[in-house]
Amino acid sequence: MFRAILYSQWKWSRLIVVLGTIAGFALPIVSVQGAARGDRSPLDAEQLLRAVQGWGTLYPVLAAALGLLVAVASWAPDHRGRHVHALTLPLPRWQYVLLRFAAGTAMLTAPIVGVCAGALLATAAATLPPGLQGYPFALALRFALAVLVAYALFF
Repeated sequence: MFRAILYSQWKWSRLIVVLGTIAGFALPIVSVQGAARGDRSPLDAEQLLRAVQGWGTLYPVLAAALGLLVAVASWAPDHRGRHVHALTLPLPRWQYVLLRFAAGTAMLTAPIVGVCAGALLATAAATLPPGLQGYPFALALRFALAVLVAYALFF
């Protein structure tokens, strides 16, 4: 039953998930673009932090947008069909809602992995000034929590 719901959820929200994954992958790379220049000297710590901070406001925006759009895409076909399909299934309503929630959560793993991969690549490509360190897994974990909280709120 979960596979069928996951497949139908993928059908309805695949464009959102693919675009969110691409945006999540590109965001860390774009945010450190000044630190990865090979032809010029690397940015000093203050300039790098200012550049990363400017792009950093887009992480919560992306997380909220993904949570909202995937949550809306989860229930859009049911609303269009006036929940007739959900009421004809041979399982309790609470179990159907739980399966639908788990399928949406599974859909959101792709953008989270995209942010993690982008952060790992950006950290490896950037020339960080002395005294600064990159924490790609902490960024991915915080993004994951933000996406899942937004999804749970809008679901």
